[in-house]
This record gives sequence, C-alpha cells and structure tokens, in this order.
Amino acid sequence: MKKFLFICFFFPYLIIGQTLYNPQQLYDNPGGFFEEDSIREIYLTFYDSDYHTILVDSWFYNPSYRIPAQLTLNGVLYDSVGVRYKGNSTFCLPNDNFSPKVPYNIDMNYFIGGQKLLGYKKMKLANAWMDPTFAKQIVSSNIYRKYLPTGESNLVKLYVQGDYNGLYVNDESINKQFLEKHFDEKSGPLFKCDNIDRFCDTANAPSAMPPNLYYMGDDSTLYYNSYDMKSDNGWLELIQLIKTINLDFQNIDTILNVDRVLWAFAVNQVVANLDCYNTYYIHNYYLYQTEDGLFQMIPWDLDNSFVGAIMGWDFWSPSNVYQYDAYYEGPPLGGTTQPWDERPLLYNLLNEPLYRKIYTAHIRTIINESLDTAAIRSNINQLQALAYTAANQDQYKVFSMNEYFSNAENAIWANFGWGFGGIMSTVNERKSYLLSHPEISYQAPNLYGLNINNNVITINVDNAINVELMATTSEYNSRFESFVMHDDGTNGDILANDGVYTALLPFSSGLEIKFYIRAQNNEAVSLLPERAEYEFYEYSIPSNLPSFTNDNTRLLIEVRDLLGRRIYDATDYYNIPLLYIYDNGVIEKKVIVK
Repeated sequence: MKKFLFICFFFPYLIIGQTLYNPQQLYDNPGGFFEEDSIREIYLTFYDSDYHTILVDSWFYNPSYRIPAQLTLNGVLYDSVGVRYKGNSTFCLPNDNFSPKVPYNIDMNYFIGGQKLLGYKKMKLANAWMDPTFAKQIVSSNIYRKYLPTGESNLVKLYVQGDYNGLYVNDESINKQFLEKHFDEKSGPLFKCDNIDRFCDTANAPSAMPPNLYYMGDDSTLYYNSYDMKSDNGWLELIQLIKTINLDFQNIDTILNVDRVLWAFAVNQVVANLDCYNTYYIHNYYLYQTEDGLFQMIPWDLDNSFVGAIMGWDFWSPSNVYQYDAYYEGPPLGGTTQPWDERPLLYNLLNEPLYRKIYTAHIRTIINESLDTAAIRSNINQLQALAYTAANQDQYKVFSMNEYFSNAENAIWANFGWGFGGIMSTVNERKSYLLSHPEISYQAPNLYGLNINNNVITINVDNAINVELMATTSEYNSRFESFVMHDDGTNGDILANDGVYTALLPFSSGLEIKFYIRAQNNEAVSLLPERAEYEFYEYSIPSNLPSFTNDNTRLLIEVRDLLGRRIYDATDYYNIPLLYIYDNGVIEKKVIVK
C-alpha cells in the first residue's frame, strides 16, 4: 500500500528554451545593394555640361542644392536623380588639386518621388582620397555592425559623362530609410553631429563649437552651427539631452541609450578610429531619438579607422596613435580648459564605476571577437583582389598600386608629407597594447550553463559578487531593468554558495521578454550574451502553467534532490527527501512514502 503525504498531478517537466536575437539579419543579404562580392558600375550623365562648375559653387554657397542627372546601373536608366557634391576635406583636397574625383551625394527620388536604386533612395559615394587601400571604411564597418546599428559600405566604379571617374566607396546614408531598417520607425529627431567648419574656405565659413554635447543654454540657435538637424523637428529634445548630460547625469538612462554609446566608444577605441567623439576630433556621429524616448548614437564616416590619416600628425611617434589611451576622458568638466575641449558625455560615463566596467567588458569582447588578424587580412585580401583592376585603372587616385597593397599591412609616409596608418600594423599594435592594459586585464566573472525551466532562470557563475537578470518587455528592445539573482538558498535558489544563481522571471504569463545576464566583481563585468544589449535572449513566458497545489495559488516550477540535481519525475522517487520549488519563492522539502 502506498501512502502519499501530499497529492501531486505529474506532468512532463517543461523546458522552454530561449532564442538569441540576431540584429545581423537587418543588414543586406548577398545580392543586395551593399554586397561586397562584386563591384557595380554606375554611370552618371548630367544634362548640363557645366555641371562641375555648378556643383562646386553650390558646395561653397548653397550646400543643399542639387541638379538633375541620369543614372544607369545594369542597363537600367533612372531619370532625373538629384546630385550634389559632399564631404569636407575629401572634397577640398581633390578640388584644390583640380581633380574631378570628388565625393557625391545622389538622391534617387529628389525630383521623381518614390524612385529607388535596388531598394535604396540615396547613395553617398566617398572618394577614398585618404585611404590608399580602399578598404578601411568597409573593414571597420563590418566590425562596428556586430555591436550597434551601422551603415553598410561596398565598392563601386563611377563613370561621369561617359568617362571613368574612379573607384569609390558606396556608404549607406543615415536617413529615414536607415532608421526604419534598424529601429522599425523613422519619425524621431535626427541630428548629424558635425560642425560647420570647413577644411577649405575657412575665411567664409563660420567657426563653431564642436558637437561635444556641451551645454550652452536653452536657446536652440546656439547649437545651429554645431549640429545639423535632419528631421522636421528636435531641437528641444536635443537640448534636453545635452542638459541631462551636463546638469543631471544621474538620470542619463532616461533619455540616452547608454549601452549603445558605450559600444560605440569601445569600437572607436579598439579599431583606432581617431576621428570621432572619444578620440582626436569630436564629430562623425549621428544622434537619433527612438520612440522609447532614448537617443541612439550612430557611427559615421569610418575611413580614418586603423589610425588612417591621423598618423600624419604622429608618424614619427607611432606609439601616440597605437597606444592611444583607451580611457581618455577629456579634461575635467568646469576646469581651466576652454568649453570646446570638454567632452561631458565621455567624462561622465567613464567616471561612473558601473558604466566604466561595462565599457571595459565591451572592449574585451571586441578584441576577442573582431581583432582576429587572419579574418581581417582575409577581408582585406578579398576586397583588394576584387578591386585591383578598378583601382589600377583609376587615374585620379592619390596613391600608387604599391601603396594600395603596402598600406594594408604597414603605415606609409606619402610624398606630400602625411602619414597613413596601416590596417594590419594598427591591428597588431593596438591588440598588443589593449591586452596589456591593466584595467582590461582584470579577471572578469565567468558565465556559463544558462538554463530556463518554466519561469526560472539559472546560470553558473564563477568569480562574481553580484549577478543580475537584465530584462525588459519593451517593444523597442531597451530600458532593461535589473533583478537580483540569488545563490543564497532563498528566493528560489536551491543550494547556497554552489555557484548556481537563480531568478524567477518577474513578468506575467504570456509575455514576450528580452533578457541577458550581467555579473560583476569589484574590478570587472561580464555579460551573457557578450554583445548585450545589442543582442539578447528572447523568451515567451508560458500562459497556462499547470498547478501543483490544491488551492491553485502557486505553481510548482521544478523539483531537485538535496544535492541540487534536477528531478524530472518525482513520482519515481520514494522515501527520499526532495525539494519542491514554487513560483512564489517557497521551497518545500517533501517525501513520498511507500
């Protein structure tokens, strides 16, 4: 005769696995406009034979002015596309040298609404004027896109009025189409953060504060020359962001996607992009406020990655660029320096301990994942082999074909007096420097064995003093909240101090949640998945979990023996004490007596 101390309705143990959200699916598929495996030929034919004079004049005096031209790709003619010249130094230098190889901004639907080229409304053709390899923009973009929304790039051959104008880099425009692609919406405030200063014609171009997010007051006109609004409105929102950065930083996460910025800063440093907010020059980024109210930082103009032309100022002291301080924060705020030297966002982030640890964790991840010398060299070799003929035939390129190849490996000193960082030499030197950095070398927690059983998440963690479940139900994949995970034998944890941390998902049944795990010790942070918050786990909470109690007020979520081992069929265990764990955090020790 069997005697039960309690009644149990057994069902097969429910295990519902999480899935990993992969934002890489948002980028072009093979055959798309930005595929790297082919070089398309684009033909521009202007109706006005004096087009060059018109476009040069408009660059100086009416930068938004466009003139119509025919564009042909793959034998298909597109009528009346809107064309203007773009760029700053990359326009000034060839134009000053009477070279026709200036950069182009092409709007497919400027004159004819709805007209697209392979699905895209705009093309931005960079002339690679200061990149002997033609590869730096593309290789760095392939790294950035692993960690935050980034424009895509590939190579094209451009013909103008029937003549070969040279090999160009086709860069994705940061516009409404980009926003909808990455954020599934496009109506928020969008700013290109680049001041009005010009590389040439400095006498006529007004000087302005750099876009350093320094608070200058509530008058929006104070910011007009430093930030270029690309949306219909947004000055109030931008100023509120800047005020929060400078005057109310403790609430920064209410208006800024902080993690997205930390990723951007980390990639900038690892690939030695020294032409951006947290390195040499404060510019080359966009800000977009998504519908969740948070501003996103979007990188832009990556051609000076791997040191690039910045080496021109430090060629004879390469350690100045190869060993650029990964924790450079700018001068102390409100000190004796001039306001335009300050970088309040960078300074505040790196002086907040948790944000600094997360930033360091991101650096470690990028080093481990993306500074693979074999993979980078393979990417370079593929691009340069594909583009060899097009580059060789480019009569307007600045550098020789010998430099085309040699700068992929090593820094070069050009005959006009500038130095240019090599891709592989920068990768090798930068990797060595970063891996030897004492702060990056701290021993971070080790996370493994993530498991979800019904509503309970468990994770094995070594070398941590604090473990958190970071979770959200936001449709915008943001505003993750912290929930403590326990290894103290309470709150659903079975055995204290066994290195297995437990948390009950703090959401109602039937919800779709996004989550990741964050663990830290006194020195370092680890994340799972490592690319969080850009990547995260997705999980659907079961809507009809069976009840295991006679009053239906709580749910049994799992059974374990006294050693912490999971029991999948408790009805097969007699005269053995077992631990029954419920969704309200209660743990009961029970025995089935036979």
